[in-house]
Amino acid sequence: MSAEDRGCAVEIVRTDRLDGELVDGWRQLIADDPDGSWFAGPDWVLAWWRTLGAGQRGEIAVWRGPDGRVEAVLPLARGRLRLHHRVPFGVSAVTLLGAGPGAADHCGPAVRPHRRDEVAAWLASRTRRRTLWLPALDQAHHDLLPPGARTVARTACPRLDLTVGPDRLGSRDFRAANRRAHRRLAAAGVTFHWAPPTAAPPGVLDELLRLHRLRRQAAAGGVSSFDASRLPLHRALLETARPGSGPAFQLARHQGELIGVLYGFRWADRFAYYQIGWDQRWAAESLGTALIDAAVRSCAAEGVRVFDFLRGDEPYKYRFGAQDRTDVSLLLPRGPGGALLGLKYRLLRAG
Repeated sequence: MSAEDRGCAVEIVRTDRLDGELVDGWRQLIADDPDGSWFAGPDWVLAWWRTLGAGQRGEIAVWRGPDGRVEAVLPLARGRLRLHHRVPFGVSAVTLLGAGPGAADHCGPAVRPHRRDEVAAWLASRTRRRTLWLPALDQAHHDLLPPGARTVARTACPRLDLTVGPDRLGSRDFRAANRRAHRRLAAAGVTFHWAPPTAAPPGVLDELLRLHRLRRQAAAGGVSSFDASRLPLHRALLETARPGSGPAFQLARHQGELIGVLYGFRWADRFAYYQIGWDQRWAAESLGTALIDAAVRSCAAEGVRVFDFLRGDEPYKYRFGAQDRTDVSLLLPRGPGGALLGLKYRLLRAG
């Protein structure tokens, strides 16, 4: 780690091998922020950099207080954005490290309030001559954007407030339907188990992938970006799990066979529901909905305050009583390449 110069408060780290003190300080920033996101923390960002983002030119800007404690972290990467999947070249841009492939939501820096102006000024200076692309940016970070950045996409990210209690989420009819589904499943011998961080059963990611693929083929008739190419990232996340923080799973079993897996990330008082897979033979018994309901209840029992469904406005999320939070994707174009990117997104919005 090196400071750009000794008179400057910002340090620039250009390796994914951070010292433990910095990692812990970064985690604490995310935990202390009521809008903090798992995808903006060191566990996701560093694992992503070592796997899906291997080879990217990344840099992590770090601000410390007089006592040496971490007060702001901004992870950036230099990459190339494709104008179209049929176009063999891309446009050089600065983006968020950890965003892009892997479907991260609520991306952005981790910043103490008194550092926000300084971080915003540094980002504006860093991208003075480069196109800036910020996908899936949490709305809490709008004040950090350089002048001229414009929104090119918005994404609904519904979430549940678990402080009201799981027995008060959704409509009365929906809750009654869930209770009936749980009774039918229990009578058929289906059991539900919560696996908190560090307690993932062996092979659970492979089983999740298998069940997810079968569900997509049967129910959606299509493919998913969650495939075998993503497993190195998620295995790396399992390796860094700590008690109360990291990948967690809601499991459904029948006679010892795993028939459902819900996967997400638990930290502080939050849970981000990332992916699901379940045996379509149990569709008539509403296994998918019951699996989500069981996860909501498991999280509430652990003191989770927010159950985040992440991106997508699928109707089932709102039946649980979720309320939207919006992520935005922003572009600050520079030069001819940036102008082409701006045109691309204008055409997409018009279409």
